[in-house]
Amino acid sequence: MSAKRLAWRFPSAWRRTFSTSPSWRKPASGNGADAERGRSSTAFRYPGWTGRSVFALTATAGVLGFGLAAASLQGPPKSAVTLFDSKVPVPKYASLKGMEDAVDEIRREIANHGEKEDIISIDPEDLLSHGYSEWSTTNPDTLPVAVAYPRSTEQVSIIARLCYKHRVPIIPYSGGTSLEGNFSAPYGGVSVDFAYMDKIVQFNKEDMDIVVQPSIGWQDLNERLSNMGSGLFFPIDPGPSAKIGGMVGTNCSGTNAVKYGTMKDWVINLTVVLADGTIIKTRRRPRKSSAGYNLNGLFVGSEGTLGLVTEATLKLAVVPEEYSVAVVTFPTIRDAASAAAGVMQAGIPVAAMEIMDEVQMRVVNLGGATAPRVWKEMPTLFFKFAGTKASVKENIERVQVITRSNKGNNFEFAKDLREQKLLWSARKESLWSMLALRKGNEEVWSTDVAVPFSRLADIIEVSKKEMDDLGLFASILGHIGDGNFHESIMYNREDKDKVEACVKNMVKRAIDMEGTCTGEHSIGWGKKESLLLEVGPDTVAVMKHIKLALDPLWIMNPGKIMDLPAS
Repeated sequence: MSAKRLAWRFPSAWRRTFSTSPSWRKPASGNGADAERGRSSTAFRYPGWTGRSVFALTATAGVLGFGLAAASLQGPPKSAVTLFDSKVPVPKYASLKGMEDAVDEIRREIANHGEKEDIISIDPEDLLSHGYSEWSTTNPDTLPVAVAYPRSTEQVSIIARLCYKHRVPIIPYSGGTSLEGNFSAPYGGVSVDFAYMDKIVQFNKEDMDIVVQPSIGWQDLNERLSNMGSGLFFPIDPGPSAKIGGMVGTNCSGTNAVKYGTMKDWVINLTVVLADGTIIKTRRRPRKSSAGYNLNGLFVGSEGTLGLVTEATLKLAVVPEEYSVAVVTFPTIRDAASAAAGVMQAGIPVAAMEIMDEVQMRVVNLGGATAPRVWKEMPTLFFKFAGTKASVKENIERVQVITRSNKGNNFEFAKDLREQKLLWSARKESLWSMLALRKGNEEVWSTDVAVPFSRLADIIEVSKKEMDDLGLFASILGHIGDGNFHESIMYNREDKDKVEACVKNMVKRAIDMEGTCTGEHSIGWGKKESLLLEVGPDTVAVMKHIKLALDPLWIMNPGKIMDLPAS
């Protein structure tokens, strides 16, 4: 099949005028860009030949090959047809009245299927909390027209089918803790909040896996596994209030990533509702499979732009025999980053390794999370060691050698289990501690990047100096064991442009160092330009065509990861 014919096989969108109402507008922000390029291919059909024609054929092929090589160096001919020449249709959404009609139809059909409670809310406070986030770096200018609270996969399917019928955007909502406008509603639509879908569906202790609904929190899941005496736990640990659905959507990680990896490494299969209401299962339950496309890899990290996850089968890990938590301080942030890189390059299996600069250590002390203990306000590495008693002891000794060689002070160990939890929770609550210190019209901007280990010290040092030179109250913290670190910046609203420039500089720096614009916060609404800078227009074009194939009306969390196609 030619590229031109292949391109015509992508579906196109129906068109309907979209209108907005002042009653559900918020201040606008965010932008993106796209571009197209092409490559050519040439096919030849060879007839049969005699011995006499061999020489002529060889000579002709040589001349033709030289010509083709020269032409390829000059780029594809202007007439070349490529996959990306197929135009992605411009989405047209229902009017506000059309969206309201769709919501009424959803309410009626859900009731007709036996649901006694009204699962739809149009309460203004509900709409605001599902379209605007005080800790997000950016918020688009609209709110959803309604919030749906489904109780089952079947109800989610009904919601999707009717939204598809009426061309109404669908925005998934889980813990509501995302930082890049991931759950915002830039085109109105229906926010699907999974709050009532928070159950354990099936626990397979012998197979060390569990089936859960999307709104169960990872901490709640581990508490229930502990109460069952299972000896197992789910090791991915982002922010304390994160829930499994959002963790799948952003491919999150957390402090344990250095040992246990990221969300994608712990998903066995997913139940997904597609844009038109179709329900699929990505895989069966074995931990390995080579059957067809890796659909888990497609949906994990897709931020609800391809489908709504209603169940996830997750691997579980054995609870380690021994834990130890310690901190070590350094004279500079570069020394701390160099020590962290040294630990990783030595292959020491630490359970977690986090960095906090002197500003963030001050925030911990001001917040009082570990009172009465007060920590030194210096660049600090947090270590968690886990395993057998013998392995923990050996790993501590090896790490101490590396930290001492990078000007680290002596380790300070948590005295008991209670202090271990307090110390680690202080690290986990760092963003919320920063938010609690705000006064008047102050805001906090939190963002993240990731780079190869060898560039960690460089980017952290330069980024921190830039913030200090601007006079910003800003901190460096993050999952330094996997090259991922965060900036949290407190600023007055009139200084937002200055802060945004600082963040964009850090992102460009990371990409120039062969890093990524986001280690775990995902793209959302706020980092679309950064994604384009990182992977280029052809890669974004591939993403657009995948989305178009699964979501031809472009209703699934539109405006996230990439901009809507333009005419």
